[in-house]
Amino acid sequence: MSTSTSRRTTTTAAALGLTAALVLAACGNPSEGGTAEVAAASGGTVKINLSPDQNRVTTGKVDSIAARVPEEIRRRGTLEIVDSSGSAAPLTFYATDDRTVIGVEPDIAHLVADVLGLEPHINTVSWENIFVGLDSGKYDVGFSNITVTEERKEKYDFATYREDNLGFEAKKGSGLRIDGPEDVAGKAVAVSSGTNQEKLLVEWSKENEKAGREPVDIKYYQNESDTYLALQSGRIDVYLGPNPTTAYHAATTGKTEVVGTYSGAGSTLQGLIAATTKKDSGLVEPLAAALDHVVKNGTYAQVLQRWGLSDEAVTTSEINPPGLPKTDA
Repeated sequence: MSTSTSRRTTTTAAALGLTAALVLAACGNPSEGGTAEVAAASGGTVKINLSPDQNRVTTGKVDSIAARVPEEIRRRGTLEIVDSSGSAAPLTFYATDDRTVIGVEPDIAHLVADVLGLEPHINTVSWENIFVGLDSGKYDVGFSNITVTEERKEKYDFATYREDNLGFEAKKGSGLRIDGPEDVAGKAVAVSSGTNQEKLLVEWSKENEKAGREPVDIKYYQNESDTYLALQSGRIDVYLGPNPTTAYHAATTGKTEVVGTYSGAGSTLQGLIAATTKKDSGLVEPLAAALDHVVKNGTYAQVLQRWGLSDEAVTTSEINPPGLPKTDA
């Protein structure tokens, strides 16, 4: 396990030119055999299994790491994992049976539970209830595309496992290109409440006003289907979400396109996604050690590859690294 942050500093230019995790390309029909086909950024295609029979990548228990898990959790024998109920392929979403939770997030959570010798128990709740449940101790750890932010670090401990890149998605043929705040001045942009995407967009809107430009017209919708309906009807110009989700949607529908990407931690720092646990719960170190173990034994790479997200791999799990800065008052 490493807490080094030396690899993480990035230039503004790099943050503005992030490679998409999924290349927008032709796709297979998800209704045919319960699969969808997307093109991986490294070349070739990835056929994604959408069925409830996931045949997940697994790994063995590591006694030395499992022994570091807090005693209460070891006695219980389960790892209480929480994720968001918002359907967001390929991160966390429902299989073709509309019941089974699948995606890269539950796959990585299962791997970590394997190393810790615990039975993974996935609890699917609304986004805000992830943090309510962590605060109360109802859940042990969140695996739900949670970005490390300086504000969240005041209440939670983080063990990182994937890069956090955001995507701006627009109607196909929009002609838009988004590289910075000025490109969304006066635009209607949808974003999910309580996310780091919202935090970034609010900051950009303030920057626009300070520069004498129009603020961003920020829109909120209850679910993904409402957002995309608004995008297709022209009620919004752009949707800002996790880049894996926007790229997957664009690739599998052919109706939208990713018109810009950005680091989830802002212009000078590569954002990171992390396993999230209540501060000082005693769980973050074994989580990071388990993640380092699966990185080294290759099972982590297998999971990312099966979801077309190899470009978001990290080489080590960092505990509480620098995250998205607090928003200026």
